[in-house]
Amino acid sequence: MNASENRRSFIKKASALVGAFSIHSIFNELHATTWQTLDDSYSDWSPVDLASNEDYWSVIQQGYSASSSPIIILNNGGVSPSPIVVQQAVERYNQMTNQGPSYYMWQILDQGRERVREGLAKLGGCSPEEVAINRNATEALVTVIYGLDLKKGDEVIGSTQDYPNMMQAWQQRALREGIVYKQLTFDFPMENDDEIVEKYRKAITPKTKILHLTHVVNWNGQIMPVKKISRMAHQHGIEVIIDGAHSFGLLDFNIPDLEGDYFGTSLHKYLSAPIGSGMLWIRKEKISKVWPLVCAGDPQSDNIRKFENLGTRSFPIEQGIGEALNFHNAIGTKRKEERVRYLKDYWAKKAIEIPGVQIHTSFHPSYSCALAGVSVDGLTPAELSSKLMSQYKIHTTSISLGNIQCVRVSPHVYTKISDLDRLVAALGKIAG
Repeated sequence: MNASENRRSFIKKASALVGAFSIHSIFNELHATTWQTLDDSYSDWSPVDLASNEDYWSVIQQGYSASSSPIIILNNGGVSPSPIVVQQAVERYNQMTNQGPSYYMWQILDQGRERVREGLAKLGGCSPEEVAINRNATEALVTVIYGLDLKKGDEVIGSTQDYPNMMQAWQQRALREGIVYKQLTFDFPMENDDEIVEKYRKAITPKTKILHLTHVVNWNGQIMPVKKISRMAHQHGIEVIIDGAHSFGLLDFNIPDLEGDYFGTSLHKYLSAPIGSGMLWIRKEKISKVWPLVCAGDPQSDNIRKFENLGTRSFPIEQGIGEALNFHNAIGTKRKEERVRYLKDYWAKKAIEIPGVQIHTSFHPSYSCALAGVSVDGLTPAELSSKLMSQYKIHTTSISLGNIQCVRVSPHVYTKISDLDRLVAALGKIAG
């Protein structure tokens, strides 16, 4: 075979490999047959019953290289490691790209974005024409925060317990344009929807235009009743932005059912997509009114793709999202949700029995899932987190935000029960 034929053969194979949704997907190569047999074996099990079945989850754990890490990673709420298939996809597409970036990026990999969009939309229970692919929840939500027309004196209601980047974006608009940014503070954990909704209702005035909500509060894992708040806000003619960074790919819901107008998320948390991947959802009839951060042609277009004009970016990361979707869908959202909630309850219910240890997160399934806050009497969050890492090689993150003072612990499906037993034992020794 001559050089020209070799080149054509390579291009043909490269084209066939593009997209995690082809028969050549890495997930199909590594897991499809085994996982189908596994799924058949447990098809009659409910997600709640399956949550504690270690035989099932041990197979899932093998799909993550992080499951054998010398460090116990319990900060998946920050960023989760990707499964092996996702790592391999990014590597494969990166190698392909570097055969000739201007060709393989724009002519080959760029053609796979629509399939990824469709996969994300299917998981989110929405139209692909409402989904833009970007780099993280910050980019998604700041696109909306900066892109909405607001004038001096217009009010936005958020919380002091929202994510800092979003709070800072609103504060910048207030400083630069004179909008009024009001923030509520909650005494979490809370297990009363009506109390939460009423607090937002009481803050509304005739000048209120936007409610900014966090679906799962990243500081301590509180799940907020965003659907009820959104419905109340719409009764007052107010739009709703939802930060879903810690809910998408974990909790079992359809984005439109939250009844918000705008939704942003990171895909590198519980979906386990490549690091640096995110998604923006905008209700179709709202797209034209949001100005893009980086202009692309008609900024008032109703085409969701106007928010993807980032210039040169990582196409391998985008394609890796597809393999993350394959991995996630083979498990199932509800199974994942119940397993991760089980893991949180497993360690937290043991830890709360240790004298001097406090848990700062609800155990009610409607108000918590993956994340939980823990503290030890006499230690600051930073001191406790430091001890867990230096003495026991357990990686967490310390939280010190107003009335939330704790160490955040967030397991994932690759987390082993033995890892959580080590956490509880470590807390016992530190508290003792």
